[in-house]
Amino acid sequence: MRASRSADNASQPIGVVLEIAGSGSQIALDLLRLNDCMADTDPSIALAGQVGSQVKIKTQDGWLLASVRNQRQDRRGDGNAVIANIDFMGEGLEEKLTGKIHSFRRGVTRYPIPGALCYPATTEDLRQIYASDGRSSIQIGTVYPTTDIRAGMYIDAMLGKHFALLGSTGTGKSTSAALILHRICEAAPQGHILMIDPHGEYSAAFRNTGRIFDVSNLQMPYWLMNFEEHCEVLLKSTGNDLQNDKDILAKCLLAARQKNRLAETMGKITVDSPIPYLLSDLTNLVQDAMGKLDKATNTAPFMRIKTKIDELKQDPRYQFMFSGMLVGDTMADFIGKIFRMPSDGSPIAIIDVSGVPSDITSTVVAVLSRLVFDFAIWSRNESTSPILLVCEEAHRYVPSEKNADGNSVGRVLSRIAKEGRKYGISLGLITQRPSDLAEGVLSQCGTIISMRLNNDRDQAFVKAAMPEGARGFLDSIPALRNRECIICGEGVSIPIRVSFDALEESKRPASEDPSFVELWNRGGGEEDMVHRTVQRWRAQGA
Repeated sequence: MRASRSADNASQPIGVVLEIAGSGSQIALDLLRLNDCMADTDPSIALAGQVGSQVKIKTQDGWLLASVRNQRQDRRGDGNAVIANIDFMGEGLEEKLTGKIHSFRRGVTRYPIPGALCYPATTEDLRQIYASDGRSSIQIGTVYPTTDIRAGMYIDAMLGKHFALLGSTGTGKSTSAALILHRICEAAPQGHILMIDPHGEYSAAFRNTGRIFDVSNLQMPYWLMNFEEHCEVLLKSTGNDLQNDKDILAKCLLAARQKNRLAETMGKITVDSPIPYLLSDLTNLVQDAMGKLDKATNTAPFMRIKTKIDELKQDPRYQFMFSGMLVGDTMADFIGKIFRMPSDGSPIAIIDVSGVPSDITSTVVAVLSRLVFDFAIWSRNESTSPILLVCEEAHRYVPSEKNADGNSVGRVLSRIAKEGRKYGISLGLITQRPSDLAEGVLSQCGTIISMRLNNDRDQAFVKAAMPEGARGFLDSIPALRNRECIICGEGVSIPIRVSFDALEESKRPASEDPSFVELWNRGGGEEDMVHRTVQRWRAQGA
């Protein structure tokens, strides 16, 4: 009896089309029919006509699927009508015998006419609509409002045109990012994924499937920096002084690089060439240049550079990069290590930059990002594997113009966003403040995965970047629950609202919110803990 009632609700119209426009239209819904549907056992029919649900409209040879954007009561007549605006999502053909939808595709070729009937979309309809079209995909959760339709994302389309994962703090963003990356690693165990992790959250999530690099084992050679990055680290002056310092550094750095035997075999090299050099050579060259000056010339620029180099060599916090042990030609080993080539069953490298001194964090991220881009350019003639670069807290590295600080990392990542896919680089941006991202970067992301955003500016920014048909979906962004998201763009057939799968404890990032009450009710051992903390604090990673 229940089944027949459900079939009745599915086969009976719930409304009629009033007017048609290019991307959406207006329909009138029967309030009594909506109340009938609410008692239906099919969760999709039970939500029929409500904001965020799907309805289907009969066309001459098939069905048109639309998403309900808003509702208001029609005050004309007996008050049993509801006026709703809908956004068209796509169309499918109708099986003549069963009336089911098949061959669903995005976009609309034949519009309905005013007076066409609207029906509730059933779970069976949604199963056909969200079914994979055979391309390789990863499954990340279930399609809302159903309980058993799996939500998939097409890997090639998602990575080929970049993706962004957005969500306010506390919405489950880190766990969702870990889930997506785990699924990609499972689907492609020989992949090459590089993740910049500014808070050290993801080490716990990828202990078994990836390699974790931090200041203790990264061993990133200082000579890999190009001239611009050298300037960021070594020069702190401004105005005319900065230009003088740059001129001196350029001459001395090129001379230091030319001292290497590698430079002799290569002929002409530039100040940007990644040729190893000794920091002591650079200091001596600066000293020599200062000694050749006549008495009238100011020695301050030379002393500034020399003092800064000496500081970096002696400060234990910078040893991961400016150690005297890193002078050998380890470029191929370093690139193979962080790009996972070969991957050896660990396709993801997590670069934990939480221990990197804050004044050079952006330069370290710039070097790693630029290495990805330069490697892709110089390996064009090889049958190389594409590389996925994932950047957590992306708004820190690719800030909008009003927050821009002139660091090279913003320029490198913006260039990857605009040109990377030509060279086989995919960019994944994870951020809680999309409105603080550089203007053009989010619009370069072909797939947008939006979790709950509480800030009005962020919501408006994301809506502007979304494709037209998904805008109605986005009105529900402030109402999403934790670990729910809206996905639209290249990675999915049509925009969908998804509840993410639960991730096993061992695969979750270390980003759980602390329980204040529980921790504040626990006592003992505080004195020892304070002493240990002070020791680590003073040692600064030495």
